[in-house]
Amino acid sequence: MTRQAARAALHAAAGQLDLPGFGEPTAPPTSAEPTPAPPPVILVAPPAMPLADALAPTRFRHPRAEREIDLGHAVVAYEFKRVRRRSIGMVVSAEGLTVRAPRWVGVGEVEAALREKAAWIRAKLVEQHERARKQAASRIDWRDGATLPFLGETVILVLDPRATGAVLDSGAEAMQRQISGVPRLTLHVGLPQTAAPEQIRDVVQAWLQRQARRVFEERCALFAPRLGVQWRRLALSSAQTRWGSASADGSIRLNWRLIHFALPTIDYVVAHELAHLREMNHGPRFWDVVRSVIPDVDAARGTLRQELLPQLD
Repeated sequence: MTRQAARAALHAAAGQLDLPGFGEPTAPPTSAEPTPAPPPVILVAPPAMPLADALAPTRFRHPRAEREIDLGHAVVAYEFKRVRRRSIGMVVSAEGLTVRAPRWVGVGEVEAALREKAAWIRAKLVEQHERARKQAASRIDWRDGATLPFLGETVILVLDPRATGAVLDSGAEAMQRQISGVPRLTLHVGLPQTAAPEQIRDVVQAWLQRQARRVFEERCALFAPRLGVQWRRLALSSAQTRWGSASADGSIRLNWRLIHFALPTIDYVVAHELAHLREMNHGPRFWDVVRSVIPDVDAARGTLRQELLPQLD
């Protein structure tokens, strides 16, 4: 590399460019002797910008936001309420952050409390955002070929006018496809290809509820003798926040949406409610009763908390 070429390389690295005919004039070498190589040019890159500084802050906004605060790489617009309470309360829901504070607490003190809990608030907002994203992705598009979970397996809906109601294909061919590792259980729904999404949903939901009653009754009959209890009545529930309940008179209520889960999870909820017929509490003796038939209670509870059910509406 000639001295001029080295200078050009240095200028280019500094954001400059030397072109022939510009800057210092060039001259042909005066002798045929090789030009000695110039010393190597060492370029030092500027220090890298921290990743956190390079990223734009994430923005979270409550639909009824009244105030906004920067919590360090997260700008949070939150709902603010003055209430009768002794301390500052913070709730992160699917809508966003809601802050409740006594009337005598100043805004500066409220914001100081928010900054103190910034890491917790950011984590919960991200968690809720991710949950909402998964819920949106789990919404069922009611049409031929749609999929939904049933007893922990993936079932494909097939609109088949020849079927009566809804019929699950559980024959040898379907089992072979399942063994191959590809979910191919099919539910043949007795509707034409032109059926409206609401029609498909109603037929499938009615089928799921019938299956739920059948499975729940079988599991209650299995676990009740093991637990030494008797159940008298089983009812299906559509509760949004409870999987089941039990009454002292032997009545059991189970959420029909449990039919989406695999049997081990259903068994845990069934055993949980039946155990209440012996212990109407959640004390140590109650959990001993549950674990007598469901040893891995924590795994089942984790599944109920973490897995999202499909959106059926």
